[in-house]
Amino acid sequence: MVRNQDTRGRLSTSARATNLHNTERRLLRVVEHIHTAAPDDLSLDRLAEVAAMSRFHFHRVFHAVTGETAAQATRRIRLYRAAMKLVQDTLPIAQIAGDAGYATVPAFSRAFRASFALPPGQFRQQGRLGPAPGVRKTGEPIMTYDVTLDTLPDRRLAAIAHRGDYMEIGKTFEQLSLLANSCALWPHVQGMIGGYFDDPDATPPQDLRSLAALELTADADIAARLEVQRLKGGASAVLLFKGPYAGLHGAYRYLYGVWLPQSGREARDAPPYEVYLDNPADTAPEDLLTQICLPLAAE
Repeated sequence: MVRNQDTRGRLSTSARATNLHNTERRLLRVVEHIHTAAPDDLSLDRLAEVAAMSRFHFHRVFHAVTGETAAQATRRIRLYRAAMKLVQDTLPIAQIAGDAGYATVPAFSRAFRASFALPPGQFRQQGRLGPAPGVRKTGEPIMTYDVTLDTLPDRRLAAIAHRGDYMEIGKTFEQLSLLANSCALWPHVQGMIGGYFDDPDATPPQDLRSLAALELTADADIAARLEVQRLKGGASAVLLFKGPYAGLHGAYRYLYGVWLPQSGREARDAPPYEVYLDNPADTAPEDLLTQICLPLAAE
């Protein structure tokens, strides 16, 4: 592993500002697209394409910078445009509902009332429309963390895929440990890794995809019932987090919302992953050390 200087000390103020402005321009393109695109052209993957960001990272960056998920922004903007049409046009409510991406008027009415405290028909009768309801990020402080640039090695993994809430991946690691015992893998284990493919703020818990994995030596014989994967190394940002795993969400917010926009680097089209440096069975939660590894594109 080659450890380089933290980019916060390497980049000039002007370089950090330039990269931050670049991120802002990309997110402004997304907002413009939400305002003008048809409902069937607003998938999260499509928004990532508009932002010219990897789908693995766009959702995290958008939420960390704006304070809302891309799905929340899409719903808010489309409902506001529907409110404009109700006041300014005479289009049927059913057509306005369809233009906003709702298949039925009742579904549209429920969503509209939740946002504007009135059903669409009554809102139209009152004819009042205020400024667009932008979102202000809360004033809660974001912790700062130690982030370094590393060149990480390729890793050989024995893994089990996990589908569902990230907070429940522990049971998949339990299954992995049991199989490692039965296959006598532990003498070949070099570390424990978790891979996380979706943003938990933008994806329903039941649809989250992740991976529980053991890093193995090159000569380890992996049983057929374990999935063999290669984790590509290379240039990466590594955030060192100390504390219980429940606090990792705030570390991701810093990495994607503060560090990455100011770093001068682009995230690679690969998901982030975590390297667990301690065993929670014999380490106090407040002393656990975790590396969050963010693959970076080549400069």
